[in-house]
Amino acid sequence: MRLMQFQIDDIIKTALLEDINYIDVTTDLLVDEEAVSSARYVSKDEGVLCGIDVAMRVFTLLDERVKCRVFIHDGEMVQKGDIIAEITGPTRALLKGERTALNLVQHMSGIATATNKCVQLIAGTKASVADTRKTLPGLRAIQKYAVTVGGGRNHRYNLSDCAMLKDTHLDAYGSMTGAVNALREKMGHTVKIEVEAADLDMLKEALDLGVEIIMLDNMSCEEMAEAVKITDGRALLEASGNVTESTIRAIAETGVDIISLGALTHSVKAFDISMKMVK
Repeated sequence: MRLMQFQIDDIIKTALLEDINYIDVTTDLLVDEEAVSSARYVSKDEGVLCGIDVAMRVFTLLDERVKCRVFIHDGEMVQKGDIIAEITGPTRALLKGERTALNLVQHMSGIATATNKCVQLIAGTKASVADTRKTLPGLRAIQKYAVTVGGGRNHRYNLSDCAMLKDTHLDAYGSMTGAVNALREKMGHTVKIEVEAADLDMLKEALDLGVEIIMLDNMSCEEMAEAVKITDGRALLEASGNVTESTIRAIAETGVDIISLGALTHSVKAFDISMKMVK
């Protein structure tokens, strides 16, 4: 996945407007307009870096005179104490952009690092790690990008990507068979259908309907292994619900194709990076 520049700029501008409003009282009243400084981005953590170019863009949007030198790039491993980047330019721009830039790169690196850990935990199995739509409002583009940087895959980007029948849809419509048939009468031929199955009977019904993807919702590893046998390659199987670092390997070893984790984006721990002024 590649981020479009307008996506990045829109996210940054929204964040800067939220943080600065119309004036930075401290910086604008304290620092001379002609002052120039340098600062370094230093890692205080270990993992996969993500979002450094996004962070640097914060400063160049604030002032095009800012110059950035990036030493470690997205997707590369970073160790505690590593100098990730150096920025030089008007001091006001460096100080005004500090928190917004750090918020973005720390969050994105946290996602990439958490994703990569899960990918490593299931290495050697056929399963892949995927995200969900449980993203923070307005940040989906950079969050899903960070998942791919960490070695994961993106689930549907939004509601237009795939027809996905969850329990709420099935309850609202009345039946899985009726809902699938109704969808097929109206949707385009390029759209796939995914159905959530809470038990093996629902799995069998979904298979009889010929849906392309079946989500195994909160099933035990024993149930998932049986689901893999029953399916026998007729549909992609996605394991979802209560997936953690301690359970993901056992889930992958059942033979499922995809393991989706909302926690990768909605509750990930930020990666610790600091900005230090060069004195």
